[in-house]
Amino acid sequence: MTTDYMDNTFTEDTSTSKQHHPMSQRFRGYLPVVIDVETGGFNAATDALLEIAATTISMDDDGLLYPEHSYFYRIEPFEGANIEASALEFTGIKLDHPLRAAVKEDIALTEIFRGVRKSLKANGCKRAILVGHNSSFDLNFLNAAIVRTDAKRNPFHPFSSFDTATLAGLAYGQTVLAKACEAARIDFDQKEAHSARYDTEKTAELFCNIVNRWKEIGGWHGF
Repeated sequence: MTTDYMDNTFTEDTSTSKQHHPMSQRFRGYLPVVIDVETGGFNAATDALLEIAATTISMDDDGLLYPEHSYFYRIEPFEGANIEASALEFTGIKLDHPLRAAVKEDIALTEIFRGVRKSLKANGCKRAILVGHNSSFDLNFLNAAIVRTDAKRNPFHPFSSFDTATLAGLAYGQTVLAKACEAARIDFDQKEAHSARYDTEKTAELFCNIVNRWKEIGGWHGF
């Protein structure tokens, strides 16, 4: 059984001709937005959100996807947040770095949501859907931050997402981001990995690659 859900936390006027933008027809009116987070652990309720990045996706006149705009913020841990030393070692994040220039969660979400809403309008879409590599992890941390900050006008679907680990497993037989990019002939620098900005941009390339490849072999006939 499938469940389709829309709540009233966000609405956007798409009554203009932009409804006819090709992207508005591709994913039932949902705009794919790639999200990656770096965190202080695995528990979205208790562990700090340390970095968040978002890349919006658009479509050209031939029906091919491409990464559009990217947003990136380093985040100040919320009060009482848990941060595992092993998580910092894995990501290489240095919380006391003088150039870290972190912002509060609410500021980052406000700016990202503003950019996403702008892309929704431009693409004639009604709502955003999160794309991530192991997307449930990113969606859980995004949703936890939304609750903590009481963020308004959340453009994202609350529980649906596109998972590039699953899609890459189907398309290339690889579920690790670096290996999937290699299989897709996308340059991937291991030294840059585990930065939210870098991983988001590479995940966006991978998502577009897989969807475009599916179209090119005749799997979608919208165009």
